[in-house]
Parts: sequence; C-alpha cells; structure tokens
Amino acid sequence: MGNLLFIISLSSIWAMLLYHMFLTLGGYLYSVWLEKHQSALDYSARKSWPAVSILIPAHNEEIVIENTLRAMIKLDYPKDKLEVIVINDNSSDRTGEIVDRYAGMYPFIRPLHTFPPDGGKGKSHALNRALKIANGEFIAVYDADNTPEPAALKHLVNGMIDAPGIGAVVGKFRVINAKKNLLTKFINIETISFQWMAQAGRWFWFRISTIPGTNFMIRRSVLDQVGGWDEKALAEDTELSIRVYEEGYEIRFLPLAITWEQEPETWKVWFKQRTRWARGISMSS
Repeated sequence: MGNLLFIISLSSIWAMLLYHMFLTLGGYLYSVWLEKHQSALDYSARKSWPAVSILIPAHNEEIVIENTLRAMIKLDYPKDKLEVIVINDNSSDRTGEIVDRYAGMYPFIRPLHTFPPDGGKGKSHALNRALKIANGEFIAVYDADNTPEPAALKHLVNGMIDAPGIGAVVGKFRVINAKKNLLTKFINIETISFQWMAQAGRWFWFRISTIPGTNFMIRRSVLDQVGGWDEKALAEDTELSIRVYEEGYEIRFLPLAITWEQEPETWKVWFKQRTRWARGISMSS
C-alpha cells in the first residue's frame, strides 16, 4: 500500500511539473506570436472607435486616486468616445473631493458618490451601480491604484471589436512597487509567472483565460446577459469568468494592454488578500 501511494504521489508531482512546462512553452510561443504581429498594428487606419465606459471603484483611495485619474487622462483614446466613472464608495477621506476636482476639469470623468445605506457594500455592488449609468458599448474596469499605459485601452478594444465570439479581453498587469522589499519582489515574480503560464499558456493551447479584478474589458451586452456582477461573491472576477464561459463566450488574454498596480508591502496585508481570494474561489467553484 505504501509503495502504491508513493508511486501515485511521485506521478502526480511529475504530471504537474510537465503540465506547467507545457503551459510555459505555450506562453513563450504566444509571446513570439505577439511580437511578430505587434509591429503590424496600425490603429491610425481605424476611422472610428466604439464608446467605452471605464469603471473605477474607489473606497478611501485618496493616496492613489489622483495618479489613476492622470493615467486616464493620458489614455490614447478619443475622449468623445470615453467616459470614466469613478465610484466614490462611501469614502471617509478626500477621495470624493479629488474626483470632483478632476471631473470639473475633464468632462469625460464622471463621479458617482455612494453613501449609506446603499454605499459601502463592496466592489461588486459599486460596479453594478456604475453599470446602470454607463453608456459605453464596452465596459473596462480598473482598480483605484492602477495606472494603465496610454495604449492599453485601444489594445483591449482591438482585441475584441471584430471578434463577436470574444466576450472579454484581459490585459497584463505589472507591479509598480516591485523593488520595495522582499515580499513585493516575490509578488512580482509570481504575477509574471502566472500571466505567462496560466494566462498566456492556457490561451495559446486551450483558448482559456480568466478575468482578473482589473485591466479587463467586457462587452456591455455580455454583462447584461449574465446579470452584472454577483454581489455575494468574494472573488467577483472568478465568478464572472465562469458565467461568461457558461454563455458560450471566450475570454482572451492580450498582454499588449498593460497596467501598473500597487501590491501589498506587508505580510499581514498580503495574507488577508490571499485569504479573501481563496475563500472567493472556493465559493465560486
């Protein structure tokens, strides 16, 4: 019996190693394919762009929200086709004040302030509130600590505009505080490995990807079809991915669309984050 368990355990370990090597190969081949085709991209030939709504849920984000809004202003996308809805979700700091100031200067920035009893009910609730007033054909989501690169939005749109079978497109995120300490260095390695193995590898071999919490775009029609975000889900991104696939759509990984985000710098914050992710994934499966 002991020998049988040993053989099963050893076989399982080797199977997982081979599987991840297979995914790594897929990620590498996908990166080669992207590099070859990226040079052929010419967005200047596109005469019109669809309307896009960017949703940014923000709760007590006065430290980072200004950098995020500046990144939105720098997006290389027609501003008459863009609206940025910032959900100031029951913040007790200066988040709302900062958002209002930028909205006064840039008409495409729209503040949405929520207060009790309807405010402060979590990210999914905030996103659903914003979805009700969004006008875009495509809906993009960024966290309040994200600074997407100027071309990110056009890459996301281009990844699905002529492909009706693609329900959502997922970009790549990089760690802006990667060199802060040992923890953030490990998180940086983890994010790079996950994206090029789990995301790129699965997309290359199986045309499977999963929606993250930020830097993704989804068709408004698909969101309406699945009923928006599940406000009871702890990991709303994983749960949404499952429902998009159930409706017969694909979720594409397109690492040309890059955003930079802040990661936890203490083990306590990191542990709380991962515990929430684990609980959310287990409840969604």
